Amino acid sequence: MENVYLIIVIVLFFLAVSDLIVGVSNDAVNFLNSAVGSKTASLKVILAVAALGIVVGCTFSSGMMEVARKGIFNPEHFYFSEIILLFLAVMVTDIILLDTFNSFGMPTSTTVSIVFELLGAATAFTIIKIYSVTDALTVGEYINSGKALAIISGILLSVVVAFTVGVIFQYITRLIFSFNYKNSLKYVGAIWGGFAISAITYFMLIKGVKGASFMSKETQAAVTENTVVILLGSFVVWTVILYLLTFLTKVNILKFIVLIGTFSLAWAFAGNDLVNFIGVPLAGYNSYEIYIASGAGADSLLMSDLAGKVPTPTLLLLAAGIIMAITLWKSSKARSVIKTSLDLGRQHGGYERFNSYAASRSIVRNFSKMANFVNNKLPESVKNGVNNRFDQRPFTEKQVKLGKEAPSFDMVRAATTLVCASILISIGTIYKLPLSTTYVTFMVFMGTSLADGAWGRESAVYRVSGVLSVVGGWFFTAFSAFTGAFILANILYFGGVYALVPVVLGTGFIIYRTHKYHGEKVKKLSELEQNIINGNETIDEILGISTRGLENILTEQIAIIEEALDGLEQESLSKLNKAHKRLLELNYRTWGVKESVNDVLNNINDEDLEIAQFYVLAADYLYEMTLHVSQIVKPSLSHVDNSHKPLIPIQIQELRAVNQALKFRMEEMINVFTDPNRNPPSDHLLIMKDFSTKLRVTRKKQIKRIKNHEIGTRNSQLFLSLLGEFRNLALYSIRLLKVYKELVLDGSLDTQDEKSESIDEN
Repeated sequence: MENVYLIIVIVLFFLAVSDLIVGVSNDAVNFLNSAVGSKTASLKVILAVAALGIVVGCTFSSGMMEVARKGIFNPEHFYFSEIILLFLAVMVTDIILLDTFNSFGMPTSTTVSIVFELLGAATAFTIIKIYSVTDALTVGEYINSGKALAIISGILLSVVVAFTVGVIFQYITRLIFSFNYKNSLKYVGAIWGGFAISAITYFMLIKGVKGASFMSKETQAAVTENTVVILLGSFVVWTVILYLLTFLTKVNILKFIVLIGTFSLAWAFAGNDLVNFIGVPLAGYNSYEIYIASGAGADSLLMSDLAGKVPTPTLLLLAAGIIMAITLWKSSKARSVIKTSLDLGRQHGGYERFNSYAASRSIVRNFSKMANFVNNKLPESVKNGVNNRFDQRPFTEKQVKLGKEAPSFDMVRAATTLVCASILISIGTIYKLPLSTTYVTFMVFMGTSLADGAWGRESAVYRVSGVLSVVGGWFFTAFSAFTGAFILANILYFGGVYALVPVVLGTGFIIYRTHKYHGEKVKKLSELEQNIINGNETIDEILGISTRGLENILTEQIAIIEEALDGLEQESLSKLNKAHKRLLELNYRTWGVKESVNDVLNNINDEDLEIAQFYVLAADYLYEMTLHVSQIVKPSLSHVDNSHKPLIPIQIQELRAVNQALKFRMEEMINVFTDPNRNPPSDHLLIMKDFSTKLRVTRKKQIKRIKNHEIGTRNSQLFLSLLGEFRNLALYSIRLLKVYKELVLDGSLDTQDEKSESIDEN
């Protein structure tokens, strides 16, 4: 049996490396979003600063490792054979959970996940012991339920406090600096920066010295006792340095502050959260050492020695830091999680990832009423002064000038976010409040976004929906972590050795599937980005991007319709569901194109207004065509799913004939878009006479079948509905081709959309 337990320990260390990778991919948002969103420096510089903070912070993490050994349960009441399986259940659940969140680009708390996984697995073994042992102890003697309650209260506390503080600090800071902050920065920037860096220094001292594996107790005590002196000295020194940098050099002190803040939060993340990734495997290894040294049986050795303090070697912590730093550079999932946060906090509008919910609409409506009430009570002079300080035009003009390289928000907000988060986490550490690093940094960032006017009337409900989704995900993390670890612990206990291999292989398969999903998602986003106009292209390049997008969308529409007809003919739900899934992806894509019209138009030169008008109309028509495709797929799916009588063979033949005619028209259009010089639009493509004739003939045949009672009502409704949608697709295809010919090929700026609406179907 010793060999089996050794294998489990080895598996735990492999899982530890995997957990380091998935963990840093999720938590990177905590310390990268401010610097990346404000484009303080190049991505390589930001990642280098953060990586250095991680490596240094890991060496300050030794004291935190005790949480995994004895923070959630009392190891002296568990046998080695139980505790090693408990740790395995925790690690497997943690990797699956975090990797899933990463794949969907949702930030969550690694602290909450590991705590509730330990709680879930410990609860499973506790219940087993209570029902299988005659002299079993009570639940409260086996596990520390108070820790779980503290974490839950920490979620609520972090959300409310961090968001509120972020709003207040950012509002005051913006009143001081405004969006045109260059002049204000010269005179008060050094003082504000001195305060900011001193707060960050205090944060690093408080978070760092207690857990440093290489720092003596005397040194730690000296730092703690002289904290006030260190802070005052830090404030004076940094204020002087920043004044000199402001007046003697052209260094932007905000960049300096943001990079220091990024380093400090990366430091805190590594020092505080490393236990979440390697604490459990280390505890498993320590348990195995105790088991081997004791010579006792695995089912009779109580793990009392595990409750003692066991220092973690600095070299091991350093190795973990290096793995995390490498992951930070390589992980595409980390960038996905960061993107979610930046989308919710960007200063400008554009495509919103989240839909509005009833709750978000209610929140926005009530806060708007309250804001209007307060605003109406203020004197006009005060309102005018505040409006001037919050005038976003300087930032907007900068964004237009920079185009695709524009930041999501300015460095004033980035610095404020980092300083607020640092101060709050420091206070939480001093008073031992259960504040999560993830919760604090995310909610501070959301608070500063709100105060900065980033959540305007056009985006507020969607941003609030996004925040509610993320916060809801945090509670879902706790529930999923507890449930997953509870189930896995039972499987491993009752399955024994036979369950070990399937669990490990199953974990690998799930991770493979999530990586595949994320890879496909990244590929689609990459394809979309290739079709984005950023303002630096020539007219030919702009046309190339537009026509390439047209070709891809039209080709996908053709494929979806054909797959739906196959499913309808064969009464195959699997094919129809597949077509519906492809339709949802296409609908998301065409809606994104339609939503991004304003951003694209901002990047098109005034000399290319014909192209701009074509882009607007094409985006609208493609979206409408996709909606009509959905009216082919959805009714077909519903018809088969409800087990209605199938269409008779002659009806399928007629639908395929109509679809073939539509397909021919659309393929001819694609040829025109891809090479208009070689394939100019022919006259038959610009009218519907032949296609309309085919539709009328097919419709008459269906009417005869109805009158002869050859088909039922459901059949008739579906068939006629599909013919109508084929007609609508043909109409929009002609409109699309006409605006391309008139605005692009002929260059007629005076062409109005109404002309393309007047299509002779005869």
